[in-house]
Amino acid sequence: MDSRVSELFGGCCRPVGGGAGAALRGRGGAAPGGGGGSKAKKKNGRSRGGKANNPPYLPPEVSSGGRRLKLVNPSQYRFEHLVTQMKWRLQEGRGEAVYQIGVEDNGLLVGLSEEEMRASLKTLRRMAEKVGADITVLREREVDYDSDVPRKITEVLVRKVPDNQQFLDLRVAVLGNVDSGKSTLLGVLTQGELDNGRGRARLNLFRHLHEIQSGRTSSISFEILGFNSKGEVVNYSDSRTAEEICESSSKMITFIDLAGHHKYLKTTIFGLTSYCPDFAMLVVSANTGIAGTTREHLGLAMALKVPFFIVISKVDLCSKATVERTVKQLERILKQPGCNKLPLLVNSDDDAVTAAQQFAQSPNITPIFTLSSVSGENLDLLKVFLNILPPLTNSKEQEELMQQLTEFQVDEIYTVPEVGTVVGGTLSSGICREGENLVVGPTDDGKFLRLKVCSIQRNRSACRVLRAGQAATLALGPFDRSLLRKGMVMVSPEMNPTICSVFEAEIVLLFHATTFRKGFQVTVHVGNVRQTAIVEKIHGKDKLRTGEKAVVCFRFIKHPEYLKIGAKLLFREGVTKGIGHVTNLQAITTKENGLEESLGPGQLSF
Repeated sequence: MDSRVSELFGGCCRPVGGGAGAALRGRGGAAPGGGGGSKAKKKNGRSRGGKANNPPYLPPEVSSGGRRLKLVNPSQYRFEHLVTQMKWRLQEGRGEAVYQIGVEDNGLLVGLSEEEMRASLKTLRRMAEKVGADITVLREREVDYDSDVPRKITEVLVRKVPDNQQFLDLRVAVLGNVDSGKSTLLGVLTQGELDNGRGRARLNLFRHLHEIQSGRTSSISFEILGFNSKGEVVNYSDSRTAEEICESSSKMITFIDLAGHHKYLKTTIFGLTSYCPDFAMLVVSANTGIAGTTREHLGLAMALKVPFFIVISKVDLCSKATVERTVKQLERILKQPGCNKLPLLVNSDDDAVTAAQQFAQSPNITPIFTLSSVSGENLDLLKVFLNILPPLTNSKEQEELMQQLTEFQVDEIYTVPEVGTVVGGTLSSGICREGENLVVGPTDDGKFLRLKVCSIQRNRSACRVLRAGQAATLALGPFDRSLLRKGMVMVSPEMNPTICSVFEAEIVLLFHATTFRKGFQVTVHVGNVRQTAIVEKIHGKDKLRTGEKAVVCFRFIKHPEYLKIGAKLLFREGVTKGIGHVTNLQAITTKENGLEESLGPGQLSF
């Protein structure tokens, strides 16, 4: 990126290891009717001092973005056209779009005078009101262009006002070593009160007595942090309930708090593979640095291709030199050949905006935050980052998923008094409605059972319709809980689900102390499936050593599972670890698994 562009847009955001990050781009969808605003007459490129000066540019606008040179007193026809474009951009950005005012379509940073900028923002506000959205000025910068009048460019976030729980929902998995401050940080973010230095903030997150007594998370818990249409934080402060947070938020961050201790590693892996997080937040304690399971959690996020950012916590306990040493330690690891990441240290609001937009555009960018849950130092920078962080999928991909048949992963099973059996999980595809009839399976003998969805709750509040990619709990009424287990799927009766006991996967053996051979038993994780499998055959080889690739045939030892070709696979046994993807299934057909014939106890008929 041109040094002047870097200076204008977050130049103080330090990309570690040389080379500035990519210039900011607008986001939201490409609007019908073509790109940007009115074209300005190009200046001769001379600075105020009369010397030749190359004007700064952003890269040409791609399909996403909202660049406008100026929006001063548009005609009624022009105004309606701009409103139509904003609707399209908000739809493509799933309720969010960023506009850059004072920038030409070709990326030339022309800037506007104060009067023109004020008029342009007024027009943008009118446009937002027309489509039911609010605008928030993210940042302003002066540009050195060929003019005696100071000229500015402004970046504005446009966000839809929430409507019937149709908020943008992002899932963030929280990783890190035991005692690194993960639960405390989430408690501070979601409760709105700083910690007292002795773990008070995390008490509301724990689910079991032994977690409160030991201060260590052993199970998966979920916490929500909302942002309203103006970018303001909405959390449990002011005695809000979860339902009120959902009603007030245009954007929701769902934190998946995972265990840090090594003995709970299988729970952590299940959380990463089953709940399909959009991003991961790796928490590192400033005073201990990279210790315990930190490297292992970093490796898991990379193996599963989950984009991650890093939070260095407890900076109030350390000297500045200690914090810098921890940052340098992380930089060395991130720049190693296995990672190939570009660390980006965030020190200001401007850095946080730049980091959020670059992080979404480039998988190699890794923002690093240094903060304290006790003093609150730099906590607001993390909130700015989370507020602007865009979704990984656009509305078109979301629509395609919703057009498919219903498929819901069963991750948790509960019995609730006066409600009956309740399952929690994620809707992988399709749409699920209250009262819908589905089939669940496979059972131990490979069958699928019929059931009815009685009610749906999302983020602890009632919901009538569940859409692809959303997590929720479904009440199944009197359905027998003993017939259910984690790893099952609930699918549309029209679907012909493929289940198998034997499957093939192309794997890479990340580590094994000796040789990996036929007959070896490993715990296999594929999505929400977790089961022990035996290595039946290694194609083309007798054995595998660390770092080698092969196509391996696995057989589940207990019962068949629902798998898909191409699904990511992770297996482990002690220190043995490997990753890969499913390439072939020896499917058991519907006729064999007895969908129609077997209507076991606890089933509800259509």
